Amino acid sequence: MSYTIFKQLHNENQALVLGNVWDAQSAKIAEDAGFKALGTSSHAIANLLGYADGEQITVNELLFMVKRIVKAVGIPVSVDFEAGYSDDPEIVTDHVQQLKDLGIVGINLEDGKVVNGKRKLQDAHSLANKIKAIKAHVPEMFINARADTYTTDHPQALEEAIARASLYEKAGADGLFIPLVETKDDIQKIVSSTSLPLNVFLTDNLPDLPTLHQWGVRRLSHGAKIYEWLVEKNTDTFQYFVKDPRLPK
Repeated sequence: MSYTIFKQLHNENQALVLGNVWDAQSAKIAEDAGFKALGTSSHAIANLLGYADGEQITVNELLFMVKRIVKAVGIPVSVDFEAGYSDDPEIVTDHVQQLKDLGIVGINLEDGKVVNGKRKLQDAHSLANKIKAIKAHVPEMFINARADTYTTDHPQALEEAIARASLYEKAGADGLFIPLVETKDDIQKIVSSTSLPLNVFLTDNLPDLPTLHQWGVRRLSHGAKIYEWLVEKNTDTFQYFVKDPRLPK
């Protein structure tokens, strides 16, 4: 599946809902369910392999999981690549080329980093430089630039998100991801400030999909939410099964 097809999915008459997956089996199920494109969840993949979220997994381990996911489906796959697993734009670009070689058409690349278990907002120019380096060598990679102004509780989250969006757009980003932005006013101000398609993260405070599309949202992600829900259900099942070793009715 091509970069062009994936990019076009951000300009349809309804918002693109990504099926966020964590392994080959979940990818197959999501494709069969009708999703038009998939995005890996870095959080879910890390947890699946016994790591905490926040670039604790190695790049080679991630590449192995991504390879299995891409081989399992016939729809576009984007990878949540966190902050690129390096501060060096050249190293990040090398990683992204490996993703491209596996058949990946897009990545999320963020300006926040988990430090001692807490997400911290990083210098915006660091992400901009990574975007420029990637686009110079891997132009057909959809870069969804993630600004973590809301997830890090920045005192001027909206204004800072807009400023970063401008910087990332000039650097060559294809999309803009602002997790935890929730109000109509903030979303519409961000949409009106950039030509990049806006991706938001599913929360209980957001309206339905048609309303989000009216506000200008072009893409919706749910991250590790399905994975976490299944883990909770599996916990209940194991607790039941250890007491009565038969499958629940």
